Amino acid sequence: MNKKVFVSGCYDMLHSGHVAFFKEASQFGDLYVGIGSDNTIEQLKHRKTVYSEKERLYMVKAIRYVTDAFINSGSGMLDFLDTMDAVKPDIFVVNSDGGSDIKRRLCAERGIEYIELRREPDAGLDARSTTSLRAEVKSHLPYRVDIAGTWIDQPYVSQHGAGWAITVSIEPTVEFMERGGMSTSTRNAAKKIWPYELPDYNEEMLARLLFCFENDPENKGHVSGAQDAIGICMSGLTRHYYDGRYWPDRIESCHDEAVLSWLENHLALIPMFPRRPGCSVVEGKDITPGKVKALSDAADRCWNALMDRDLNRFGAAFRDSFDAQVSMFPAMMQPGVAEEIDRIRDMAIAWKMLGAGGGGHLAIVLPDGAKFSEEMIPIKIRRRGF
Repeated sequence: MNKKVFVSGCYDMLHSGHVAFFKEASQFGDLYVGIGSDNTIEQLKHRKTVYSEKERLYMVKAIRYVTDAFINSGSGMLDFLDTMDAVKPDIFVVNSDGGSDIKRRLCAERGIEYIELRREPDAGLDARSTTSLRAEVKSHLPYRVDIAGTWIDQPYVSQHGAGWAITVSIEPTVEFMERGGMSTSTRNAAKKIWPYELPDYNEEMLARLLFCFENDPENKGHVSGAQDAIGICMSGLTRHYYDGRYWPDRIESCHDEAVLSWLENHLALIPMFPRRPGCSVVEGKDITPGKVKALSDAADRCWNALMDRDLNRFGAAFRDSFDAQVSMFPAMMQPGVAEEIDRIRDMAIAWKMLGAGGGGHLAIVLPDGAKFSEEMIPIKIRRRGF
């Protein structure tokens, strides 16, 4: 009797790398596959699946190396436990990038042989992974990352004191979650004008056009701050000065390669959860001249530290800017945010939520020599002319 071999994964965007993995795993015996449910993938990846669990089950079962497949009933990283117990495998196979001590201990406790395989493409094929495929997004429009001083672009804030907002335009190396503080609503507005990429044109004029397009004068509701349009359209590292009006009085950009590369090496993004429906981050706001001054002072210090590439000063100003934001808008700290921040404290010297808060992504400042972990998303700053 052949041994039973078990593997488990999401298998969303099924590709040749998955088939090669199934082929190699099946050499150890009859292959059984556990497939992550739609709910599990949404919880872990913070996005909807490309294919439903029924479609994924159908496709995986159709692969000739697979004996049978099942939708896992659990949740989280070990969602396959019930499936494993039902299959009762002799061998558990994982890719090297999916292995862990937890899985190794789990197999030891159950008397299951644990095997890690290197991710190798079949002969003549390119290496494939879901992450790399998702990186090949259809639209090349940038995203905006706000660094410091933001909220000052709203006149109801800058009327209490003028100051700078600092943003950086980043390339779409991954498809970031909606409502995640990455200015996706403004980016979606930009897609209606420029579906695939920004035109080769004056960047400040593009930002003005996008700002006016998104904020229809007939719409008497919320006006999206200019920092979103500027952060998307203006390459490099940019600061913009607000003094009681929607559009900044002046704009300054840094395209110094030494500064941009330094920032890329020290800033990473970590997904949390999308801002929840009905969340109002302006509820209970408390805006005073003193708090606005703290925000603008932090932005000044942050810019100067960036120009000097001084990590300690940058981290301190980065934290102070976030603290000033939260002091004015305490509803930014929605349930679950503080726990996410506590979880990453040991790996970062500073942190902030992107955008208006309430959820989304954390931006963290890494110490010198720190390596990007699997959950971190490095940024790629958009250079001028690209």
